[in-house]
Amino acid sequence: MSPARLRVSFLLVVTSATLIHLVLGSRLFEALGISALLLYLLTLGGQLTTMAKGLLWVAGGVSLLTLWRSPAPAQLLFDAGGRFAFFATFVVALSMLRLPAYRSRLVRRCGQSMLLQPPSRRYPILSLGSALFGIILNIGVLNLFASMIEKSNTLEAAQGRVWVQQARQRRMMLGLLRGFALAPLISPMGIGVAVVLSSLPQITWLGLAPYILGAAALIFLVGWAVDFFTGPHPPANQPKPVSPSLRPMVQFSGLLMAIVTLVFSIAWLCELRLPIAALLGAPLAAVIWLAWQRRRLGYMGLPGAFNTLHRQLPWLLSPSANEIVVLGAAGYLGHLCVGLVDVQQLTPLLGVLDQWGAFNAVLAMLMVIGLAQVGVNPIVTVTLLLGLLPPLMIEGLSPTLIGASLMVGWALALMSSPMTASMLILSRFTGVPAKLIGYRWNGKFLAACIPLLAAWFLWSPF
Repeated sequence: MSPARLRVSFLLVVTSATLIHLVLGSRLFEALGISALLLYLLTLGGQLTTMAKGLLWVAGGVSLLTLWRSPAPAQLLFDAGGRFAFFATFVVALSMLRLPAYRSRLVRRCGQSMLLQPPSRRYPILSLGSALFGIILNIGVLNLFASMIEKSNTLEAAQGRVWVQQARQRRMMLGLLRGFALAPLISPMGIGVAVVLSSLPQITWLGLAPYILGAAALIFLVGWAVDFFTGPHPPANQPKPVSPSLRPMVQFSGLLMAIVTLVFSIAWLCELRLPIAALLGAPLAAVIWLAWQRRRLGYMGLPGAFNTLHRQLPWLLSPSANEIVVLGAAGYLGHLCVGLVDVQQLTPLLGVLDQWGAFNAVLAMLMVIGLAQVGVNPIVTVTLLLGLLPPLMIEGLSPTLIGASLMVGWALALMSSPMTASMLILSRFTGVPAKLIGYRWNGKFLAACIPLLAAWFLWSPF
């Protein structure tokens, strides 16, 4: 068995055991999933980036601190390991949807349709399109669309004008980045929703939806306005290009709605929490989509779908190693930090925070954004604040408001921090330093957006 196939085998054991634990509540299968996860991590070797290795070293250090400081270290470490396995399962489950998406002609037609739109419509369509595709492709949408942008944005297409080529690159890349960052807000299957709902079982996605969808709409409109006013605009007498049909986008939206409906149906029929239903629904949707693509092979395409999965899983999941480690280790660290902090010792802080009421949600959002600028993964900050703020029972600060503000802070961190994977990917494609993209290209947008979002949380009608 090849090393890649061995790693995938361990990941599949982690995924299967964790899903059984989440559905049936079996601690035995949870232990099996954690054990397989440890074996998976041992096989990674030189596969990890510096950031992923650093997080693992920090996780090891905090684990030693837990053994020293915690009154029940074994239980805390076991639960944190289960948290790591949950996020690994989340990445694997949603990655399954990438396989049929990468093979889909519909996806390619959608990409071309978005990129060939006239300048006045390009930003909103590209931003909305990357948000929709981000629900399925996750960070893969950045690699896919950024490469398509680079191929289409040639000097010839700009009629030899370098400044036009550079302006198009900036506007399209920013539309792609901002749209991708909206995906966790608008998707009930996003990682942000999974973190918040698993940390705050007393709230639901329907409770979060008015806050996060309203914030997503505000971010989208501000981004569109900034793009329009910062231009440049084509001359009025220039002939307008023929706009390609948006029919592929409509078809893809229908497909996406079918997947989301499947997830909600599983949650309702099986009486499961939405994050767990997403972990079951995503692989099932991937198999159905693959079977539809291979339906001409007979037996409704199911043998072809499973054969494709078996052959392509190493190729599909091997690049996810860093994503699994970063998300999993961040969740692991956040859980340990919450367990090591005695909430009772924070009581004096309550007197200060209580008088600020809902403004604490704004402070929490700003904390996620600020710490992301110095390399603290948003999942660590979000998990920590989700564990610390609700027990303080601050007047005017509901758990739903806390969860929504942290999710919005996470989205803004993806658009601004030069240390996030999304920014590093765009920097690689454009040749522009990540700090310049995050601060200079996106500076006006952030300066306009953050105060409006603060007002949204302070005076939201919900």
